[in-house]
Amino acid sequence: MKPIVTEPLTASAFASFGDVLALKDSPDKIINQGLCGRHHDLARLDFSDGRAGISLFDAEPRSLPYTLDMVERHPEGSQSFIPMTPAPFLVVVAPDDHGKPGTPKAFVTALGQAINFHRNTWHGVLTPLTAPGLFAVVDRIGPGDNLEEFWFDTPYMVVSS
Repeated sequence: MKPIVTEPLTASAFASFGDVLALKDSPDKIINQGLCGRHHDLARLDFSDGRAGISLFDAEPRSLPYTLDMVERHPEGSQSFIPMTPAPFLVVVAPDDHGKPGTPKAFVTALGQAINFHRNTWHGVLTPLTAPGLFAVVDRIGPGDNLEEFWFDTPYMVVSS
């Protein structure tokens, strides 16, 4: 198996694949009688048609090292994963290489980070590293097939840095 070493999730390292959702140094606006900071417009939702929907996912945790044998992408819309517990999770992405995934990259989120995959971005499945794996997911709800899977001939082994 080919090794992939995880790295911390940063906005600059992840920019070509999507958005990192995290608090800014200071909120854009103070709301709710001065008791809440709004960190505004952190991700670009992008759908070919349909509408944005919010679902809850309850994923089984995985551990490192992790065998990566498949990635997927959503050609009709972006997809956001927002953890509902304060625990890091594994994020795997791959650049597009003429319609197939290129060499994957693996990130581990920090506490308080969520992600939004750009439309048509190759990515691994939801991979919490601890239980419970409860996430809010914002993605496209609409007609047609919005899932393409790719199985690697030779799996990768994701290992911690």
